[in-house]
Amino acid sequence: MAKRNIEAIYPLSPMQEGMLFHTLLAPETGVYFEQFVLTLRGEIDLDAFRGAWKQVIKRVPVLRTAFTWKRLDQTLQIVHNDVDLPFEYQNWSELSSGEQEIRLNLVLDRERATGFNLSKAPLIRMQLIRIAEDRFYFVLNHHHIIMDGWSLPLLLQEFMIIYQAATDGREISRPPVDEYRKYINWVHAQDQTTAEEYWRESLQGMTAPTQLVLPGGNTKSATNLLLTKGETVEEEIHLSKEITSRLAKVGQTYHVTLNTILQAAWAVLLSRYTGDKDVLFGSTVAGRPPEIAGIETMIGLFINTLPLRVNVPDDTSVYEWLQSVQQKIAEIRQYEYSSLVKIQDWSEIRGGTPLFESIMVFENYPVNNSENEKQLGFVIEDLRSLEKTNYPLNIISGPSEELAIKISYDNGIFSRQNIQATLRHMKMALESIAVDPLQDVREIEILPPDEYDWLIHQ
Repeated sequence: MAKRNIEAIYPLSPMQEGMLFHTLLAPETGVYFEQFVLTLRGEIDLDAFRGAWKQVIKRVPVLRTAFTWKRLDQTLQIVHNDVDLPFEYQNWSELSSGEQEIRLNLVLDRERATGFNLSKAPLIRMQLIRIAEDRFYFVLNHHHIIMDGWSLPLLLQEFMIIYQAATDGREISRPPVDEYRKYINWVHAQDQTTAEEYWRESLQGMTAPTQLVLPGGNTKSATNLLLTKGETVEEEIHLSKEITSRLAKVGQTYHVTLNTILQAAWAVLLSRYTGDKDVLFGSTVAGRPPEIAGIETMIGLFINTLPLRVNVPDDTSVYEWLQSVQQKIAEIRQYEYSSLVKIQDWSEIRGGTPLFESIMVFENYPVNNSENEKQLGFVIEDLRSLEKTNYPLNIISGPSEELAIKISYDNGIFSRQNIQATLRHMKMALESIAVDPLQDVREIEILPPDEYDWLIHQ
């Protein structure tokens, strides 16, 4: 590596350290390889499109970042001054829609198989594929270690502004992008002693992770979660507008967030499945401390996954319990800079055993103004994503008119039957909370009526 091409060198964030570890541990699994397919409709100036992305990479340091760990006491990230943009254009407009879909899947498979060498920047690749006179696929591949889901709309916004200026023939003057190392400096300045005291107390007495014993049969052993070899697949279920609206009203009435309600519903399911009143699972936090100026618009990896320990009582009203869960979530966010590796060391769960086997992700990302898209000459019609974490089960949701609950899971451990039953139970628990937040926690229903009747009679 030429020293003249180095812009900056600094340590990793706690989440980056974890992602690097799991990527190097099982590179063949494609863990933390992020893939997005955007369907674009309208006119696209190919030269301006490619040129705008080159400008974005010049402006955003994390897109020019690589990682080094060999023969070093500390893993470091290196920001390069200049990198080449891996950009590919293809024209499939003469192919049938069926052939286009086959080819797209081949491109996606090839990209996942290629993966990324984390020691070489950039950790991002792009394909623009014309599928009709006015329609395109835009494939964006990157490694999760350089940025999180919150950053994607910010990155697209940056591109749109530069692209629009290029197509209008305007010079554009943009303020510099805030550097990710501002966040790294903040993380390394935090008081680890206070964090250690909190996590030791919070996890005291928890000597094993909460087991994932899902309904529906065919659950395989999940004891060696770091080396699972199955494919990551997804199942999804939707709540009605009425129930979604009722959940929002519960939140407003009792001053709890939708995120809290979802976390609590998952805690109820884990408790019912295992018979344990004391459950532990991973909770993903945004990790953007308000003390850092401009943190809301920084592009990088800020999220962190922390252990959330929840006691599921019998004779406490649902709304009171939700408030206590929200207080617990607020507590752990005071220490969201903590490294999961260190939290593991501070816990009573033996090394080599993960703290938790499932994570709950609430995606509440900034949304771009669609008016900006219309001025570009094209709009984003659809966005599909594929990602794989090192955890075998991920529950993902976010605000919408009809609340969607998605489970991304390792099919080498769980069957589709397991996941579909779990989603039905999650939906039922949320409906029960929405309908009667005054009931006791033990009265929360998780079985749909037909499943309840079948169990009673069989």
